[in-house]
Amino acid sequence: MKIAVFSTQSYEQAYLDRLNIDFKHDLTYFEASLNTNTTNLAEGFEGVCVFVSDKLNEKVIEKLAKLGVKLIDLRSAGFNHVDIQAAKKYNIKVLRVPAYSPQAVAEHAIALILTLNRKTHKVYNRVREGDFSLDNLLGFNLYQKTVGVIGTGKIGAVFCKIMLGFGCKIIAYDLVESENLKAIGVEYQSFDEVLQKADIISLHCPLTEKSHHLLNTAAFDKMKEGVMLINTSRGGLIKTEDVIIALKSKKLGYLGIDVYEQEDGLFFKDFSETIIQDDIIERLMAFHNVLITPHQGFFTKEAVEQIMKITLKNFTDFEQGLVLENEVVIS
Repeated sequence: MKIAVFSTQSYEQAYLDRLNIDFKHDLTYFEASLNTNTTNLAEGFEGVCVFVSDKLNEKVIEKLAKLGVKLIDLRSAGFNHVDIQAAKKYNIKVLRVPAYSPQAVAEHAIALILTLNRKTHKVYNRVREGDFSLDNLLGFNLYQKTVGVIGTGKIGAVFCKIMLGFGCKIIAYDLVESENLKAIGVEYQSFDEVLQKADIISLHCPLTEKSHHLLNTAAFDKMKEGVMLINTSRGGLIKTEDVIIALKSKKLGYLGIDVYEQEDGLFFKDFSETIIQDDIIERLMAFHNVLITPHQGFFTKEAVEQIMKITLKNFTDFEQGLVLENEVVIS
């Protein structure tokens, strides 16, 4: 199958080329993202393969359909960057990678918690400068702390199990409660109760119209003073302007994010020799108690290989007319 792969990173091409020996698809790589300005690059291809930084609105999808594209294959679990209704309208199938390595993202959330708490990122720089003092490095025990988990799907479930291993009390909110998690000690409570009781809150839910800006000033007002907030899910779950206010008022004591509402055009790129034009993320980076990573939660050898395998298998399933088990279906 002839596929245009957009927003290609060098490591992705290396994995795809190696794994594609078994699948034998015709892959063409583009560093450019797929958007209204680059749609013409898809001419002559049967399908496009895209990442979260690509924006497939109705205008893009209409143009893809006119170019003869029949398949949109996502190298991600999330699909909020694709107009699924438009794809259905123009008879283009949308496939995704629903689960690749929940451990990778859950473990990254733990890394953010431990780094913020024990300030190991600051210690690393201090010691390299010969400063072995302990001033301003005081952390806290995770043992017996109350951890609130918003969303207990595959990633959230792994996160709960890891935090239970630290001896934490886990309270969770999800529209669908897991009996397996209940059996090992996770307590489901209302959204407001989780906000009010948790010492640490970690987000593991999808971004939908209902969850957009789920955490805003009204939500922050319900939280404990000095709470730690972790987001490795979707940037749009948090209203960034409100989180800055919560940090300034010290309602939030710590913020760790691997995703950012305006990360498009910023994450996955090197701005070390230029000026970042995003004033909001510059403000966030100015806080000593904020830790930002560039959407790397998925970035382990095991996860990347699994993503690429499923991506290639999606091409094959579509090409051979097999059951599309990874199709994004809406009512």
